Amino acid sequence: MGQDRNGPVIEVDELVREFDGRRVLDGITFRVMPGETFVIMGGSGCGKSTLLRHLIGTERPTSGTVRLFGEDLASLDALGTIALRKRFGMLFQSGALLESLTVAENVALPLEAHTRLAASLIDITVKMKLEQVGLTGHGEKYPAEISGGMRKRVALARALAMDPELIFSDEPTSGLDPVMTAVIDQLTKDLSTKIGATVVVVTHDMESAFRIATRMIMLGTGASQGKIVAEGTPEEIRSNPDPMLQQFIQGLPDGPIPYKLSGDEYSEALFR
Repeated sequence: MGQDRNGPVIEVDELVREFDGRRVLDGITFRVMPGETFVIMGGSGCGKSTLLRHLIGTERPTSGTVRLFGEDLASLDALGTIALRKRFGMLFQSGALLESLTVAENVALPLEAHTRLAASLIDITVKMKLEQVGLTGHGEKYPAEISGGMRKRVALARALAMDPELIFSDEPTSGLDPVMTAVIDQLTKDLSTKIGATVVVVTHDMESAFRIATRMIMLGTGASQGKIVAEGTPEEIRSNPDPMLQQFIQGLPDGPIPYKLSGDEYSEALFR
């Protein structure tokens, strides 16, 4: 089955994932359209990371389907999976840079592994990608010699190395100061507005989420564990009157989720 060029880049239908009888994802269904910046948000333990692993094909559903570019991930063989993964880039929460390689060598890794480009062309491509994220002149440095924000930008440059149609980004602003968070958010927005990529971002940073999203979903915990409890544009989410949702997106210390709850009690109360 091929992809309709005007159809969804990602199709998730009734996705269920269980671990030892515990349902972490429960009937997840959504679509991501070309050029969108689609944000997946929710509290700790809601299943965001598990959902992301299903979207990139590193976990298989208990039931339901996940399609990328019209391809059912669970039906692909090893070669099909490799071919599909060349079409998307991944920005990991930690950056996942190799400390023994320079910035330029880290960005070059996908090109060296998956293409037959001459070394000179790889060098040119790496310089272009570093320029794209504002890191011209930093290629010879090692990860230990640059800041956390710069490491995130190097990881983004590496994710862009193969000119992917789709980019996944896991907690891209985690651990960053407000200025660098704004920089990463702007770079994320540029991916869709300037190069036409489709972007999926997993985050619990509400300010960042509302700044970059064209559409968003929120996953619940407790009695709503692994379910989509809200979906829409940022404006639709902001105007949703549900008091639990409003407490969460505004970061209020007390409300339907009492501030005196323990960690386990919080998890049970959220979106109950």
